[in-house]
Amino acid sequence: MLVAAFAGGVLGAALGALPAFVFTGFMVVAGEMARIAGMVTLDEGFGLGDPAGAVTAEIAFGAFFGPHIAFAAGAAATAYAAKQGYMEPGFGGNWGYHDGKNILIAFAGKHDDVLLVGGAFGVLGFLVFFVSDGLGLPWDPIAMGVVISALAHRIALGYDTIGDVRADGILDVSPFEREDEHVTTGEAGEPDPRLDVEPWLPWYYQWSGVTIVGFAFGVLGGLTFWATGSPYLAFGISAASLIFLNLGITDDFAIFQVPVPVTHHITLPAATAPMAYAGLTLADATPSTAQAELLLAEAIVLGAIFGILGSLFGELSQRIFYMHGDTHWDPPATSIVATTFVIAILALVGVFPTSGWVPLPV
Repeated sequence: MLVAAFAGGVLGAALGALPAFVFTGFMVVAGEMARIAGMVTLDEGFGLGDPAGAVTAEIAFGAFFGPHIAFAAGAAATAYAAKQGYMEPGFGGNWGYHDGKNILIAFAGKHDDVLLVGGAFGVLGFLVFFVSDGLGLPWDPIAMGVVISALAHRIALGYDTIGDVRADGILDVSPFEREDEHVTTGEAGEPDPRLDVEPWLPWYYQWSGVTIVGFAFGVLGGLTFWATGSPYLAFGISAASLIFLNLGITDDFAIFQVPVPVTHHITLPAATAPMAYAGLTLADATPSTAQAELLLAEAIVLGAIFGILGSLFGELSQRIFYMHGDTHWDPPATSIVATTFVIAILALVGVFPTSGWVPLPV
């Protein structure tokens, strides 16, 4: 698996972090539809599809497109390329923010050393997942792999962990609203002048809007679990929807053609909480068991609560770890670690009968 993880990391650097994650979404949708089809037909006495969920587990969340491998490696490769001064106008170097945050850029055919860095961080992401999952640590091990990889690439490449806070507190976004700037050297991927604050999604950071989106997509996540028995399908749809974000970028970050919300950190906990509340696991969650153990109203209410929680955690993490920094620290992954930890704790103290798919200590 280490060789496969290295290959997946190279893919993440070659394809680009966000494009690779969009493919994660495509494969989750395909894998979960195959799994659902397999479970339904098995109930009817014959087998079609993929009831074991191998496509989701081994392709979407494995070495090929697992976010802890491909996405995290792509983000690390971008951070390295920015530090080396490889990015320039026309190739990711004119988008307004620090070049180390430009996770849309593909490096295939550009610089071999960038691909090798991607491979190395692909291995790191797998190792974090392997240890976290093996020990049953109470959070999503894939999301934790993305978070630890971001911390590691900042430390290893000489970036500040948080960055320079040029605002009235770490959560203050008002300098961005005023378009406050400061002079820089213009080297190692840093634009000159540079915005004092660089919010993750510059069209989508107000707490009210974040809450509304969290509620809406949380409801849809809960509904999706109730209808399908899949805790991952809504996540896959959210991830796949980022193709519009990816295609909406120009070389000037200020000119975004399709400013869509990012919602996979909303829909995943919104679908997982009803699963845990219903006492189901991946082994027994089917459309029929989900609907037998869970009222639609319960799924929707839990989805709304955990969708809002995921959305707020995402915004909080971007204000702490992203907008003052120089590289991409993924707010959704950080949020997913937090929300899955909450679900695991609720299971450990007996509020939920199970933790769904979230690992628990043995």
